[in-house]
Amino acid sequence: MDHTIDNIDNAILEILQENSKLGMKEIALQIGLTVTPTYERIKKLEKSGIIQGYGVRLDKRKIGKGLSVFCMVSLKEHNLELLEGFERKIASLNEVATCCHIAGDFDYVMLIEVADMVEYETFLKYKLASIPSISNVQSSFVMSIIKP
Repeated sequence: MDHTIDNIDNAILEILQENSKLGMKEIALQIGLTVTPTYERIKKLEKSGIIQGYGVRLDKRKIGKGLSVFCMVSLKEHNLELLEGFERKIASLNEVATCCHIAGDFDYVMLIEVADMVEYETFLKYKLASIPSISNVQSSFVMSIIKP
């Protein structure tokens, strides 16, 4: 279902991205509408798939995920069976917060969230290295987050 986004929809999306816990009354006040049309607009944004869900931002260190690593992976071959097998395996790994199929020097970039370097080394040795289609892995460690 297509949905044309106007300036009011954009304002709603910005407000919800900043704080998705705001009530309808607060959102309506900020965008200059009453509650009913604000509610209807949000429902249309949800129904059209523009709003796909609501979430929370966590302090990863406080939940034992103090080390974030961008892990770039190249595969040995590029056939559908290997790609799908790699993606299935990666999707099952709890340490992988995000995985994107990319174009460029690598085939995939993943955000890995673990407690520390020891846990990342264990992840590399016993989980990632067990995937036979991988030919190259490069890791970059996050020192600080500028914009979440």
